[in-house]
Amino acid sequence: MLLAIDTSAGTSVAVLDGVRGVLADIDTADTMRHAEVIGTLIAECLDRANVRVADLTGVVGGMGPGPFTGLRVGIAAARVFALGAGLPFLPVISHDAIALSRFRAGHTGGLVVVTDARRREVNWSAYSGADAAGLPVRLAAPGVAKPAVLLEPDWVYAGLVRADAVTVPAADLGRVAELLLANDRVFATDAAFYLRSPDVTLSNGPKRVS
Repeated sequence: MLLAIDTSAGTSVAVLDGVRGVLADIDTADTMRHAEVIGTLIAECLDRANVRVADLTGVVGGMGPGPFTGLRVGIAAARVFALGAGLPFLPVISHDAIALSRFRAGHTGGLVVVTDARRREVNWSAYSGADAAGLPVRLAAPGVAKPAVLLEPDWVYAGLVRADAVTVPAADLGRVAELLLANDRVFATDAAFYLRSPDVTLSNGPKRVS
């Protein structure tokens, strides 16, 4: 029984059962109010699924790529929930969930998942297809680029079908985690994929007054 959380694009929460599938999922494409809604969505999702915290066996966190501020809200929420409930934290690359949803819908062959990275850039991940277990096969680590780069004919992944997404479905994030567990695969590294420095930088110290 998994609780899945992702805020790398919008905010998405889902509860999944290994036998019954997705019991509840809630999504919002709002990219400005992650911190304001995450707690309410988690509580509402558990309530809709009629699942107690004690029923859960793990918490899945979407690790990005995504903008710094929004992404860290979901990761922090998932980590703290897991810690408080005494559950394992299961990190999954967010783009894998989008790729899985496309493959489940019938797409075959190569795919480039694209999400908004802000600053007039996009995050992307390239996949060659799904393996025998149904898991997306990533061709390279997630990257960030100007949108025009992905349209250039000599871009290395230009021949792959492009899949743009405004949210990362937590239900599919949880499905990726279930497949990883069922097939004894390795989870993502427990580090956020920011891909670039945050908008806010540390101060160099107090300014000198003359």
